[in-house]
Amino acid sequence: MQDSSSTSPMTLGSKPIGKLLVQYSVPAIIASVATSLYNIVDSIFIGRGVGAMAIAGLAISFPLMNLVIAFCTLIAVGGATISSIFLGQKNIARATDVVNNVLLLCLIHSVVFGGLTLIFLDEILYFFGATDETISYAREFMTVILYGTPISYVFIGLNNLMRATGYPKKAMISALISVGANVIFAPVFIFHFGWGIKGAALATICAQSIACVWVVAHFVSKNSFVHFKLDCKWFTPAIMKRIYAIGLSPFLMNICACVVVVFINKALLDYGGADGNLSVGAYGILNRTTMFFVMIVFGVTQGMQPILGFNYGAGQWDRVMRTLRIGIYLGVGITTVGWFVTELMPNTVSRLFTIDQTLIDIARRGFRIYFIFYPVVGCQIVIQNFFQSVGKPKLSIFLSLTRQLLFLIPFLIILPKHFGVDGVWASMCASDMIAFLFAIATLWYQTNKHRKLSNKTLTNYE
Repeated sequence: MQDSSSTSPMTLGSKPIGKLLVQYSVPAIIASVATSLYNIVDSIFIGRGVGAMAIAGLAISFPLMNLVIAFCTLIAVGGATISSIFLGQKNIARATDVVNNVLLLCLIHSVVFGGLTLIFLDEILYFFGATDETISYAREFMTVILYGTPISYVFIGLNNLMRATGYPKKAMISALISVGANVIFAPVFIFHFGWGIKGAALATICAQSIACVWVVAHFVSKNSFVHFKLDCKWFTPAIMKRIYAIGLSPFLMNICACVVVVFINKALLDYGGADGNLSVGAYGILNRTTMFFVMIVFGVTQGMQPILGFNYGAGQWDRVMRTLRIGIYLGVGITTVGWFVTELMPNTVSRLFTIDQTLIDIARRGFRIYFIFYPVVGCQIVIQNFFQSVGKPKLSIFLSLTRQLLFLIPFLIILPKHFGVDGVWASMCASDMIAFLFAIATLWYQTNKHRKLSNKTLTNYE
């Protein structure tokens, strides 16, 4: 029995693709936009309420935040994909086992990762590029975030499952609850109570706690299509293995992002001269801006995931490819808008975060260079997530590595030596273009290979 806000996941195999994408992607996009806007507003509160060095300290925490997210998405994305495939195979009992296993794994990961990171927090932050001027800000922020990882992991993990099991609107609402509460708490904690950057982190955890209660209540309710059942399996090695196999792609993507940010921060500190810390702060502004548009594309891919997983599991390849084509058009359109905004209004965007003119000037230069090839980023992200959604993690991992590791790090080693800080920004845009070309070539090769196989043997496709 389902409540009025749900949609039977069984319609994923028959309803028109366009309507399904609207039904699943629009709520995910709204949630992603809200989350991205909060991240931007949070940075604005920190930049204007604490100062330019706090923005730099926040930028130093980015790689550690990526690690936090990595160990969560390993479970969340893997679990969501597996549950969609099981539903496509009409195996409801197995999909329920996935929900139980995801909750258990989220709790285990959060305690182990959060605890170990807290023990070595200062050493990790210095490794990521913290200086004596920025370490206190990064430490205050991350200490609170790490203590709250059990709440964050359960919220994110179950929210992904909520969308995958036929409740895209409820998944959107839970994200909006978190963002809305965050926007209310942050200025109160930062400005009224004077808690500074620690207040921003406390606002995040408090808001996620409220949303977590909402999500857990959904899966406790017997009216939900898939919900917790005590008599179903809570520790299933076979399911966990598949969750880790498919979740490995977004996990490695976040790990790569962590490694890359370390290289970027160190290059900016080395080649930024007296303004090294401000160069790191400028990267923080660029990072928040680019993630706004990337998160919208992720909203599209999150909406695509249950459609792709279900139809792949059901053997309906034509619907899979139709979903992919529409997703690519949407992804490119979104990042093209990002290119226009950053090319036409770099000063306006920078001034949202800070009133420090030196920081604004560095960020403006970064926008001009970094975003040159930004329109193609949307296509690369959609193709990478396509392979992940149809249970082909190796290809997804390969594509994530091309953009964030294989090409970017060599560029970061070579180009700044010749072009200074400009070389850092150029490294990122060059790797985006090459990764896009690799994604197109991989998709072309795999789809041509599939055409040569019998339509009745889709599981042999790779």
